[in-house]
Amino acid sequence: MNTWKRKRLYAAGAAAAILAGTAALPAPALAEDGADVRVTVDIEEIREPGVLALSVAGDSVALSEDGSTLLVRQFVGTLPTVTVTDTRTADEVPAGAAWAVVGSASDFVGSSGQAPISAGHLGWKPRLIDGGTTGSVTEGEEVVTVLDEPTQPGNNVGLADQELLMSTYDSGAVAGDSYSVNADLYLRTPADVAAGAYTSTLTLSLFE
Repeated sequence: MNTWKRKRLYAAGAAAAILAGTAALPAPALAEDGADVRVTVDIEEIREPGVLALSVAGDSVALSEDGSTLLVRQFVGTLPTVTVTDTRTADEVPAGAAWAVVGSASDFVGSSGQAPISAGHLGWKPRLIDGGTTGSVTEGEEVVTVLDEPTQPGNNVGLADQELLMSTYDSGAVAGDSYSVNADLYLRTPADVAAGAYTSTLTLSLFE
């Protein structure tokens, strides 16, 4: 074999060896590594601000005759328990705040066309049921009717206007508790009042 052929065969063999060697190399290994991160959160309950609210344990009261005289007929009953609930903290109460429950009645209207009986004939005597321990919640004064001698100046007007049932002079001092009151109710009319059924609406309101 001449020199030129030997060179060609040698070159071809070398190339084949290189190709064969390349195909035989192993693929590089992939690294497998990692880490976990624990994520936590504390979610607090949403805190609603406190409120000052009024509730009444009933929506009606029937007066019945008791204590009438020859000149005056009297009809009595008891106001359903009225409760003021204050769920606020002292910090939520405006500085210098005070609250009060007041009541006023409409005229008594007859169901058969009788002449109405004015609200001035309806009186009450508040009675504190639960005033807490601070001594800052008190009941209102007795309000007598237009047929009575005043027990205090100007209080024989009946419940024709807003009259005090219960109050406090310091809302912050009594926040976070409940307080309740009722009242003796009495309707006093002239002895010749027309017979029949009458209805009045007593409206109770809470102000601060």
